[in-house]
Amino acid sequence: MAIETYNTRPKILIPEKVSPDGLALLKESFDVDEKKGLSAEQLKEIIGQYEALIVRSETKVTAELLGAAKKLKVVARAGVGVDNVDVKTATSLGIIVVNSPSGNINAAAEHTIALLMAVARNVADASQSIKAGKWERSRLTGIEAKGKTLAIVGLGKVGLTVARIASGFGMRLIAYDPYANENLAAAASVTLLPNLADLLTQADFLTLHTPLIASTKGMISSAELATMKPTARILNVARGGMIDEDALVEALDAGTIAGAGIDVFTSEPPETESSAGRLIAHPKVVATPHLGASTKEAQENVSIDVCEQVVSILSGELPRSAVNAPIILPEEYRTLQPFVTLLEKMGSLYTQHYSSKVNAASFRTTFDITYEGALAELNTTKPLFAALVKGLLSPISETLNINIVNAELVAKERGILINEQRSRENVEGKPYSSFITLRARASRSSSQARQGRSASPLSTRIPQTQPPSTGQAQLNPSSQPAPKETSEQVIQGFVSGNKPFISRLDRFSGEFVPQGTLLICRNFDSVGKIGYVGNLLGKAGVNIKFMNVAPLHDADEGGEAEGLGSKEALMILGVEGEVTESVRRGLISEEGALEASLVVL
Repeated sequence: MAIETYNTRPKILIPEKVSPDGLALLKESFDVDEKKGLSAEQLKEIIGQYEALIVRSETKVTAELLGAAKKLKVVARAGVGVDNVDVKTATSLGIIVVNSPSGNINAAAEHTIALLMAVARNVADASQSIKAGKWERSRLTGIEAKGKTLAIVGLGKVGLTVARIASGFGMRLIAYDPYANENLAAAASVTLLPNLADLLTQADFLTLHTPLIASTKGMISSAELATMKPTARILNVARGGMIDEDALVEALDAGTIAGAGIDVFTSEPPETESSAGRLIAHPKVVATPHLGASTKEAQENVSIDVCEQVVSILSGELPRSAVNAPIILPEEYRTLQPFVTLLEKMGSLYTQHYSSKVNAASFRTTFDITYEGALAELNTTKPLFAALVKGLLSPISETLNINIVNAELVAKERGILINEQRSRENVEGKPYSSFITLRARASRSSSQARQGRSASPLSTRIPQTQPPSTGQAQLNPSSQPAPKETSEQVIQGFVSGNKPFISRLDRFSGEFVPQGTLLICRNFDSVGKIGYVGNLLGKAGVNIKFMNVAPLHDADEGGEAEGLGSKEALMILGVEGEVTESVRRGLISEEGALEASLVVL
C-alpha cells in the first residue's frame, strides 16, 4: 500500500459534520468540499474526484463506492467503529482506513460514573416518581459510593480513567485484566486480582471495559452473577453482548443483583420483546441509548484526530491509527512480508494459547525474540517487532491499530518488554534461510518490574547482538523440566515457499501452518488419545481438516510422566465447526487431553 506525495492540492470530500477546528487543519493544505445529505448514487457519481473521504456513522462506504473512487487514498472514520466501511475492499484497493480509538476515552469514563451514581441514588426512578406527582423519599433511599468496592474488568485507558475518577469518591478499587500494566494500576491505586472469580465476589459495583471478542462474549452470565453480592450493581458502557441480558433480568427479578446501569446492548436499537428490550424496561435498570461517546468534546476530539491523520497520509507519512495500514514499508515488502506474517501469527498464537481460561495465569509480558540466519543481517527489524506486538495484542483488543510508527509506544503502554537478539547460527541444509524463536520469560518481581519498565522510555525494545558461540544454546531449554512457575514458553517458526510454519510450541516439536481454527491438546502419548478426541469432536459436529502430533522437543526427551510410563505429546488439529466451551472442557479427561486450547489464526 504505497503512500504517495502530491505536487497539486488533493481534494477531500466530507459528507457529514466535522468540527471547525478539524476543517481548518485540512484547508491549510487541501481543497475541502463539504456536501451533506448526499444519496448513495450522488456520492458514487462524484467520489472519483477525491483523494480523501471523511465520514461518521451515517455514510456507508461500500465496495461499490470504493470501486468508483479511482483517486481515493484514505477513508477516515471520525469515531471508533468502522462497521460502515468495507475495510476488506479498501485494503485490496490500497486505500488506508483510519479511525479515532482514543478520542472518546474521557466521555466513556464519565458516562460510566454517571450511571454508577444514577444506579446508586435511584436517580431515574426518582425523576419519574416526582414527575408523576409522588414524593417517595423512603422508597428511593440510595447508597453512597464512598467506601464501596468498584470492580473493573479491563484496565485499559477507559478503565484506568474510571478508576481515577472513582478514587476521588473514596472507593476501593480492584481490577481483573491479565494484560494490565502493573505500574499504571498501582499509580491509580488499583489492586490487580488474578482471576475474575475473586473479583466478582468482592464487587459492590462491577464495570466492564473490554472489547467484545470470543473470550469476553457472555462473560457475565448466570454462574457469574450467582457469585456476586445481592447488593451489587452492574455497569456496562463498553460493548453489548458481554453480559447475558436474560440472566441479568432473572437476577434482578430474584433480587440477587440490586441494579444495573447499561448503555450498550446486544441489539441496537432493541426490539421491545427482545432480551435487550426486557432489560431496558426493568425497573431496577438505568438505561441509555449508547451515549458513552456522545459528548461535544468527544466529537470534537475524534474530528481533529482523523483530520490530522488525513493530513499525514496525504503528505506522505504513516498514520497513527490505521485499521488496515501496512506495518511494513513498500521497499521492504518482498523480503520481510512472509516473516511479518509469521511473527504476527506467533504473537497471536502465544496470546490465545497461554491466555486461554486454563492458562490465564501463565501469560507473560517479557519476551526474547531471536532472529537466526539471513534475518540476522537485516538493517532494521522494526516491521518484525511491530508484527509481534500486533499479534500479541490483537486477540485481546478490537481497537488497537499497530504499525511501525506506534508499536514501541503501544508495547510500553501495555507493560510489554521485548528483547531482540540476532544469532548467526548456520541454517545451511535446512528448508529455510531464516529461523525465529520467541521465548516468554517468567514475570519479574514487582520491584524489578518497576525498575525495568521505568529505566528508559524505549525500554520495550532492546536490540542485542548474540554471539554465535552461544546462540544455539539459548534456543534449547534445560534438559530438566523446570518448575511450572518458571518453565519456559517457547514458539519457533520459519518460512518456506513464502508460507509461515510453526516448528515448536512449548516443549513440543512438530511443523504446522498457523492458519484457521486450531484445537491444541496436550496429552500423554499413548493408545486411544487420538480416537477419544476425534470421537468427541465428531459427536459435536466438528470436522477435523488436518492433524499433527508433536512429540517432546529433543531436549525434553526422556521425561516420562511420573508414575504413568508414557511421554507427553501435543495434538494440533485444524477444525471446522463451532468448538463450544463444553466440548473443549469435555476433551480434558483421563482418556483424552490434559489441557486443550482453541486458537483462531
